[in-house]
Amino acid sequence: MDSAFEIITEEEVQELKSALEDGNLCEATERLSKSLKEIENAPLNIAITGESGTGKSTFVNAIRGMDDEEEGSAKTGVVETTMEPTPYIHPNYPNVTVWDLPGIGTPSFAANDYLKSVEFSRYDFFIILSSERFKLNDIDLAKAIQAMDKKFYFVRSKVDSDLQASEKRRKKTHNEENVLNEIRENCVTNLIKGGITEPKVFLLSCLELDKFDFQEMQDTLAKELPEHKRHIFLISLPNISLPILEKKRQALKKEIWKLATLSCAVATVPLPGLSVACDIGILVKAMNNYRKAFGLDEQSLEKLADKFGKDVSDLRSVIKSPLVIQEINKELVATLLSRGATGTLMVVEYAASNIPLLGSLAAGGISFGTTYWMLCNFLSEIAEDAVRVLTKALESNV
Repeated sequence: MDSAFEIITEEEVQELKSALEDGNLCEATERLSKSLKEIENAPLNIAITGESGTGKSTFVNAIRGMDDEEEGSAKTGVVETTMEPTPYIHPNYPNVTVWDLPGIGTPSFAANDYLKSVEFSRYDFFIILSSERFKLNDIDLAKAIQAMDKKFYFVRSKVDSDLQASEKRRKKTHNEENVLNEIRENCVTNLIKGGITEPKVFLLSCLELDKFDFQEMQDTLAKELPEHKRHIFLISLPNISLPILEKKRQALKKEIWKLATLSCAVATVPLPGLSVACDIGILVKAMNNYRKAFGLDEQSLEKLADKFGKDVSDLRSVIKSPLVIQEINKELVATLLSRGATGTLMVVEYAASNIPLLGSLAAGGISFGTTYWMLCNFLSEIAEDAVRVLTKALESNV
């Protein structure tokens, strides 16, 4: 078996084995169900702060995959429009909230008072934006956040404007990489002089979020978040690059072990018809969640087509899996389950060797194998379709 099993910790596997060996199937089912719900419903609160005019509100929208004029987007403008912490719920994941905090550019700014007024304890981490060099207020705020044992990251925004200005001024000698390195070095040097040790600075353009340091930034954030929050962070990222799609595939793949085991545990409970109903319910929910995560539902496809000036029919044309564009319901999944899968036996044999009681229960083993194989196949198909759709969207119209 592969890394799909990583989301189950060794401790959880031992607990599951213990519950099954003791014959306490209800307890095992409750543990798995609770673990899945904790991952799925983990709250994530991201604070965006910085001086007025740095692009905070646009960043709030971009990281949620939204345009500035879209319904539910953060209000943007040259004049500071944020007077108090304003929560913006992710359009697809209501447990993910991006907070647009008031600007910090006033002469009387006091970092500790500011953090108290915005209720700093509710945020998982802070992102401090600047469209120029980071100033004293930015540095003071970072120090105060650090003293309160919270994570913070610096984002140098609007680097696309810097590149355009450089190209106009230095038509013969302009070099994008050199300009970006110069901006980064200046930011880091300034922050170190201000007393920030090993500052993490990411160069971004909110209008072209897929470029520059966004990939490095989301890798860093994911790595430093607790595991249960890392999952929802990755799944909620906008589908703007192939690496993000791959990270989503990996994150969702890690859930399948637990989903299949839960299905198996329920299937061993001696209630007529429950095993099949459970299998179908788990599959319907998971498959619809996968489609939403990869942005292949109809609303997301239309939004992507509009963003890149494409006809939505062109994006649909590269989708190969018929399951992606069908309504995923119990009837469809029941039909798929009835067909079986060539890999089910291999999965059942693995379960039998690792969780003995599970393997000895024929219904449970078949339920496990069928559910696992079904979800793996669908996830693989939909991830490949997502890559094809994004590649098509990014194609030049020329």
